[in-house]
Amino acid sequence: MARTLAALASTALMLGLMACTGSRHEATEKYYLVASNTKIAYWQAAGAGLDRAARGLGVPAEMVGPETYDPQAEAQAFRDALAKKPSGMLVSAADPTLMKDPIDAAIAQGIPVITVDSDAPASKRVTFIGTNNYQAGLMGGRILADRMHGKGDVVVYTMPGQSNLDERLQGYKNILADHPQMKIVRIVDVKGNPAIAFDTTEEILKGKSVPDGFACLVSSACQEVADVLDRHNVENKILVAMDSDADTLAWIQKGKIAATIAQKPFTMAHFGVIMLDSLHHYKLPTLDENWTQDTRSPLPVFVDTGATLIDKNNVEAFLKAQTPANGR
Repeated sequence: MARTLAALASTALMLGLMACTGSRHEATEKYYLVASNTKIAYWQAAGAGLDRAARGLGVPAEMVGPETYDPQAEAQAFRDALAKKPSGMLVSAADPTLMKDPIDAAIAQGIPVITVDSDAPASKRVTFIGTNNYQAGLMGGRILADRMHGKGDVVVYTMPGQSNLDERLQGYKNILADHPQMKIVRIVDVKGNPAIAFDTTEEILKGKSVPDGFACLVSSACQEVADVLDRHNVENKILVAMDSDADTLAWIQKGKIAATIAQKPFTMAHFGVIMLDSLHHYKLPTLDENWTQDTRSPLPVFVDTGATLIDKNNVEAFLKAQTPANGR
């Protein structure tokens, strides 16, 4: 019910905005999306959503941040964008602790900040738009347990400390807790680098026994795992991936990845800009408010953009249904 009400409130906000004309926009108005590892397919999709929404509103928008996974550089990119006095900011917090003070500084200046993809819940950001990551973890855990028939060792590829990934991992753990013959034997910190997933899997294959399942909580890991297993002709291992990168979908078609959980980064950025534009033009009395506990808050606590389970049964239909990368 809470998620439904949040979605309805957000939809009403968006529809109200879209009914307005573009004449209200100022020449100085601009929005930013700040992320880390901006060159990967996931963030390119988000960038397309950002551009699509900005074109529709008639305002400039820009995605900034390091091209590799670098939380410190992301925090600096946020500060640099903040210094330009933007109308609003979206940010995916690679490290929520590092991002807290920069986000709070923006709020103190009256600049609305919305977290997308990865939250910074201890900050004063006004809301979060993204996947229900705990539910995504449950989804992945269920498919892993089903394909492994409730038994076997599992290796997890993630980046500990990033809130969205920690929530996914908790979902997996809760499902596996109902299957006492399944055990997570290793958690690999890929640090945003696909090569670590590749090299670690090579190392794992040299061990006394090869795990039965591999769960990838980040988009760039499972295609590397699948590649290593394929090179060594290792069969009958269950891989559950994250996101819908072209390589991941190709490995599903080949039967090496059992399934993946596709998020909607395009939607996160697109809807985020629309919400920021509304907050800029229809200002709240204050941004420095605990919206979570305010029962009359004009903002939802969380906007769930949804996730889709893709496996060999529906991968072809998924590919046919995709919006082009430019969002047109």
